[in-house]
Formats: sequence, C-alpha cells, structure tokens
Amino acid sequence: MSEKTIALVTGANKGIGYEIAAGLGRRGWSVGIGARDELRREEAVATLRASGADAFGVPLDVTDDASVTAAAQLIEKRAGRLDALVNNAGIAGGRPEEPTTIGLETVRRLVETNVLGVIRVTNAMLPLLCRSAHPRIVNQSSHVGSLTLQTTPDVDLGGISGAYAPTKTYLNAVTIQYAKELYGTRILINNACPGYVATDLNGFSGTQTPEQGAAIAIRLATLPDDGPTGQLFDDDGVVPW
Repeated sequence: MSEKTIALVTGANKGIGYEIAAGLGRRGWSVGIGARDELRREEAVATLRASGADAFGVPLDVTDDASVTAAAQLIEKRAGRLDALVNNAGIAGGRPEEPTTIGLETVRRLVETNVLGVIRVTNAMLPLLCRSAHPRIVNQSSHVGSLTLQTTPDVDLGGISGAYAPTKTYLNAVTIQYAKELYGTRILINNACPGYVATDLNGFSGTQTPEQGAAIAIRLATLPDDGPTGQLFDDDGVVPW
C-alpha cells in the first residue's frame, strides 16, 4: 500500500473540483483527478504536477458502472486503499427550471449524475476506504438543497429550481442514511456547501472564486477522527437540512 494519503476527487479537471485537488496536493496528498474528458483531465494533472502536487489521472464517468468499477481498480492497483473520496462531480439543468414546465429527461439526467453518481462511486470505493485508518467522504451539496433555507422568507437562493436544487436535497437525505449505516466505523461522511462560486455551472455568475469554494470540502476531507459525521457544512459551520 502507498504510504501517502490518497484522495479521489470526481469532476476535478476544472472549477471547484480542481481547486479541491490542488489544496489536498499542497498538503502532500496523492490526488486522483477523476474526470470524463481525457484532454481536460490530463491537462489538469500536468498543471498540478508542475506545481509540485502528486496528481494522477482517473478516467471516470460517474453515470457509468463499468467506468466507476475501472476507477476503483485503478486506485487499488496504484495505492491499495483510499483515504478520502470527494464526490464533487455534478451538473445543472439550465434555465428555465420551473417544475411545471421542466422536461422529465432533464430531471432524470440530473438525478443520474448528482445523486445516483454519488451512490455509485461511493459504493465502489467503500472497500478501499475501509482499508484507511482515517477514511473521509465529502459530498458536494449546496445551500439550495436545504429545505429550511428554501422555506425561510427573504432568503435568496437564486429563484425556482425544479431539478438541480431537489437533487441536492435528495443527496442530503442519502448522506444522512450513509452516516447512519456507517456509524461506529472510522468513516466520516459529510456534505459541503461551497457557496455561490463562479463556475461554468452557473455561467460564471458567482461571487466567490473556485479556490474559496473548495475550502470547506478540503476541511471536511481532513477532519480529525473525532470530527462530525452526517451533517451539512459551509464555511461558517453547520447548515440546517
């Protein structure tokens, strides 16, 4: 087994995912850059390596069983275990997204990536995580997935969302169930709210940088053994479900 701390970040070829990988790399971790696009993946790996990070490419389509299985096999062969999994890959539905008019295929596509993709990758990586002394799972959620915030008057979450926001609510619910099942093991699993970050997912309309958005996921990936599990966090602390 590798002596280095090993992480896999999905959707890590750009944006927040790239900055999560870069931040873990600066800590001396070996970081797998999970991404579908081969060119962007290898460009990200090359850039990270040039900055001194121990990065390696992981071909990964979170919607494809065979791809996810192959990714787990690659990490097992390379490192023998996994210390942190950051489920960052996600997609948006575009606008308009009112539930009365949104196409069902759009909803299915978002659920497949934003929820089922997380379950698929997490379950494939669990045997490797169980070999770690300090295993961590971080799921990239959002403030828009909080039912409390969605129903609080005068809280601006960017308008009506019939697909993207509900997938994050679904992901929050799934994470709670993982935390219940994994309670008593070494695995800590939490969700991260990166904030309103300027990425291609929102047409670069966000007010924070990807590096700023990556900070909470990095913190959750590096929690101490007595850290929290089964919660939703942003930079300021716990976010209500």
